[in-house]
Parts: sequence; C-alpha cells; structure tokens
Amino acid sequence: MLDTILGALLPMVVTFLLGFVAAWRRDFGPKDAAILNRMVLRYSVPLMLFAGTVGMPRAELSQDIPLLIALCVAIVGLYGVVLLLSRFAFRQRMSTSALAALTASAPAVPFSAVLGYVFGGPAAIPIAIASLVINLTVLPVTIFLLTLDTAAEDSQGKSPAKDEEHSASPPAGRGSVLAAKLAETVKEPIVWVPALAFVIVLSGAGIPQLIVHSLSMLGHAAGGVALFASGIVLASGTIKVNWYVLFLVFLKNIVQPAMVLGGLRWLGYGNPIVSKAVLTTAIPAMPMVIMLAVQYRTLEAEVASAVFLSVIGSVITMGAFIALTC
Repeated sequence: MLDTILGALLPMVVTFLLGFVAAWRRDFGPKDAAILNRMVLRYSVPLMLFAGTVGMPRAELSQDIPLLIALCVAIVGLYGVVLLLSRFAFRQRMSTSALAALTASAPAVPFSAVLGYVFGGPAAIPIAIASLVINLTVLPVTIFLLTLDTAAEDSQGKSPAKDEEHSASPPAGRGSVLAAKLAETVKEPIVWVPALAFVIVLSGAGIPQLIVHSLSMLGHAAGGVALFASGIVLASGTIKVNWYVLFLVFLKNIVQPAMVLGGLRWLGYGNPIVSKAVLTTAIPAMPMVIMLAVQYRTLEAEVASAVFLSVIGSVITMGAFIALTC
C-alpha cells in the first residue's frame, strides 16, 4: 500500500519541489511562472481535457450514474458551502471565497495517477467523470466570479464623476456588464473545450484516434508544468501556515472523502462505487487554483501553501482512505 501511495503521489511532490528549487536558484521567477501559467490554462489543460473526455465511451458513462451523482454532490456541494461560509461568515471578498471554495472541493484528478495505481484501467472512468464535473460546474463559476470581482475593482478605481454615473446606471446596464463577463468566461478555452468534448461524447460522434493522439502530446505536459510553476510561485512568496490554509486542507483531504464514504455507506452502496468515489475525492487539491490565483492576483500565497500542504498530507490521508475502502 505504501508503494502504491508513494508511486502515485511522489512525482507530484518532487515536481512541485523542483519548481521551488528552480526559483530559489533564480533560474525562474514570477514572470516566468506567469508565462507557464498562460500556456497551461490556454493550451495544455484544455487539450488534455478534450483528449481525455472524447475517449470516454458513452455506454460506460451511462452505467456509472451513481458515481456521477456522488462526485457531483461532493464537489459542487462542498464548493457551495465553502463559498457561502467564506463570503458571509469570514467576510472575505468574492474572488477570495471562490478560490478558497475551488481549493477545498476540486481534486487534482487530471494531475494524479493514484487511481490508476489502485484500479488500473477502470480508473479512467472516475477520472473522466470528476474532470467533467469540475470543468463544467465549479471551474467556470470560479472564473466568472474572479472576472466579476476584477470588474468591480476596476470600476471602483474610476474618477468620482464616473463613479456617480456608474452608481446611477440602471439595472439593465449592470445586467449587460454581467452578461459581458459571462460571455468572457465562456470564451475561456478551459471552459468551452471540455464542454464541447462532453457534447461529442453524448452525441456518439467519434473522433479519429489519430487526432486525439495528436492533441495529447501537449496535454500530457499539463500536470508537470502546472506543478513546476506552482513551486515557482510558492518560492517567490512565503509559505503561510495559518488557520485559513489549514482549514482548506482539512476540508479537502479529510472532510470531503469522509462525507462521501459515510454518505454512500449509509445509502447502502458498496465497492467499487464507494472506493472509486472516496479515493477520487481524497486526491489533493489541484495546482490549477494556483494558476488562477496568479492570473487574477488573488490569494496567491495562501492557495499555493494550501495546495502544497494538501499534496504532502495526502500521502497519509489517502493511505488511510485506501485502507478503509479497498
């Protein structure tokens, strides 16, 4: 079991640390991390998600409806709870709350091989389902809230005369701004590409394997580059270990998979659904939240620290959940 956990998670830790060392040696800096971030978000991750999704058989997707529901409730439900708790109980900004919610709820399924080590070939199904849930729900919502909060900050930076004019604008004007930001979110490749792939799978239309293979080369670089850039971001700032960071790690690594385990057992489900759902949600926080934090300059140190601690801590927490479910 220890070999399985280390074999699946140690590459993530090592790649993260290599980025940290590269920044410490001044081989890379924050500007380089921003360039890598743009490549990952606009090209590498969308191609990886597209290639991984279109290869998922529609018949197998329909057979795993309970798994789809369990992952959707676990990810979207926890996202909503953390978003509201951070916004109204902790009085955080909307952009901060959205990033915190994404950190606590979205596992790094595209960037972790742990499911493949445990389940082998059948691991492709929970990975594909979790990726679809994340990239069709919580990720677009997060990007939308980040862009909306950025627009609000820009409007506050206007001159007083423009501020008065903005405050006096009718609700229809605000609705147009909201629609513009929504359209801006939908135009992001990381949003519309997986949605397109999901439509292709549901329609039953086939994509030639040669095309899928051609798109996979850059997509395979997504996980390593994202983790490497995350290490650069972490080295450029300071590792923060405060109650807020530890709270997010606790929710991601322990609370989310524990609730999935308890809920599915209470409903009478057994393996393999329980083990797949629990271990999928037990995967640590995804480094993509660091990419978003850098792009929108929000909660950078806290998110980087939370992802780092989540990855390190998952060696223990995932081992515990594997022992409980397998």
